[in-house]
Amino acid sequence: MEAETAGTPLGADEGVYGVRDNDPAAQLLDLSQIDESDVEQISRLMQALGTLREAERKVSEASARYMKLNETDMRALHYLIVNENRGRTVTPGDIAGHLGISAAATTKLLDRLERGGHVTRSPHPTDRRALQIRITAQTRQAAYETVGRHQARRFHSAARLTQPEREVVIRFLRDMASEIDIKHIDWVADE
Repeated sequence: MEAETAGTPLGADEGVYGVRDNDPAAQLLDLSQIDESDVEQISRLMQALGTLREAERKVSEASARYMKLNETDMRALHYLIVNENRGRTVTPGDIAGHLGISAAATTKLLDRLERGGHVTRSPHPTDRRALQIRITAQTRQAAYETVGRHQARRFHSAARLTQPEREVVIRFLRDMASEIDIKHIDWVADE
């Protein structure tokens, strides 16, 4: 029988990501050579990342509810907007590659988005064998005025940093992404 812990469970911003809270027996990390103040600061950094992920999750869910779409639909629409902004033509295969889904799943996604009035399919301008997928003006405007406007607020946080500070953050985030990339995980099945 497990021992009961007195008190209430930790909240989202109360140490759930703390280094020692997650590995009290040091099975995952050897912290014996790391100063305690560094461990505490790293724990605060991990908590800040967790808080950011939670904020992003909430915005993503609220955006999908507002647009009456699922997360994959939203990712597809964002991909279409960015490519349209760059003057690029998007095919169903491009969308499948970006989302990491099958051709059949892409067809279902596009059928759903087209029925909802979010995208159009038309002949590709240079390849007669392919289709061009475009976001409708109404959906593009709705996404820009709501989700896009809110997501653009991220710029202000980055702008408040100096250039050298931004370089440190860029290096850190790229390093963290590399460290946790699933290519380093042997228990993840090849896809």
